[in-house]
Amino acid sequence: MKLPELKIGDLVARVPIIQGGMAIRLSTARLAAAVASEGGIGIIAASGMTFDELRREIRLARKLTQGNGIIGINAMVAARQFAGLVKTAIEEGIDLIIAGAGFSRDMFGLGKASGTPIVPIVSSVKLAKISEGLGASAIVVEGKEAGGHLGTDQSMRTLIPDIKRAVNIPVIGAGGVITGRDIAEVIKLGADGVQMGTRFAASEEANGAPALKEYYLKAKPEDVVLIDSPVGLPGRAVRNPFAEKINEGNAPTPDVCDACLKHCKQNFCIIKALIRAQQGDVETGLVFTGEYIHKIDEILPVKEIFARLLKEVDEIN
Repeated sequence: MKLPELKIGDLVARVPIIQGGMAIRLSTARLAAAVASEGGIGIIAASGMTFDELRREIRLARKLTQGNGIIGINAMVAARQFAGLVKTAIEEGIDLIIAGAGFSRDMFGLGKASGTPIVPIVSSVKLAKISEGLGASAIVVEGKEAGGHLGTDQSMRTLIPDIKRAVNIPVIGAGGVITGRDIAEVIKLGADGVQMGTRFAASEEANGAPALKEYYLKAKPEDVVLIDSPVGLPGRAVRNPFAEKINEGNAPTPDVCDACLKHCKQNFCIIKALIRAQQGDVETGLVFTGEYIHKIDEILPVKEIFARLLKEVDEIN
C-alpha cells in the first residue's frame, strides 16, 4: 500500500504521520525534529512550559532540522496559559497549532491573523463541523484508545467514517495507532493521516527518563486504566500506586497551587504528577499512555520506527 501525502493548508508532509504532543516535556525539540526529518509532522508539547522555554524548544527544533520539515506545537486548551503559548509559538513562526483537552473559539482568530493552521482535537461530528466553520485547517479525531485526556468512550475507528463525511478538511485519526497495519487500516477508513503518541513516547528521542521508558515496556493490557483528571476529563494511564490513589480518592493534594489550569478539580496536581513520571518516578508519577502500550516491546530511534512502519505498510495490498 502506498501512503498519501498529508496536506494541511500550505503544508505538505511526505509521510502522513503526526507525532502526538505529550506533556509534560516528553515531546520536546529532539523528538519533534527527528519526526519532521523523516517526513512526518513533529510536535512540541507546549503545556507546562514557560514562554521562554517554548521559544528555545522551537528554535532548537528548527536548528536540528536545518529549517526543513514541519514543526508544530500541541497545547491544552484547559491550561491557563493556553493563549499565551499559542501566541508565543506563532511569533516564533511555528508551522501549525494542535489544541486538545478542551475547545477554544479564540484560537481560530489567532491562526487566521497569522496564517497559522489551527488543528483542534475533536471526538464528535458536531465539534468537527463547528471546527470547520470556525476556520480549522484540519482536525484530529481522537478515540477512546488514546493516551492522556479523552473526550469520548467511542473508538476512533467508529468515529472516522461519519466525521470524514461531515467535513471537507483533512481528518487525522488518533488513538491506538501503533503499527504500520494500524496506519493502513485508518487510512482505508477515510482518514488523511494518523497521529501517534504512545509509539513515539517509547522512542530514544522522547524526553522521558530511562526508567519511564522501561516502565512502558512492562505494561500489560490489564495495567491500563482510566483516572479522573483535575482537568475535568477522564485520562488513560498505566496503573501504578499513584493511579490507584487517584481512583480511590486518596491522591495527595498540593500544599501550593500554581493555578496552571483555567478550572481545576484539585483532586491532585496533574502537572507535578506528570513531571514526576517524566523524570522517572513511576511510583508517585502519573504515567499517561495509550490503550495498546503492551504492543510495544522495544525502545527504538525515530528513524527505525519510521522504517519499520513504512515497511509494514508497503507489505499490505
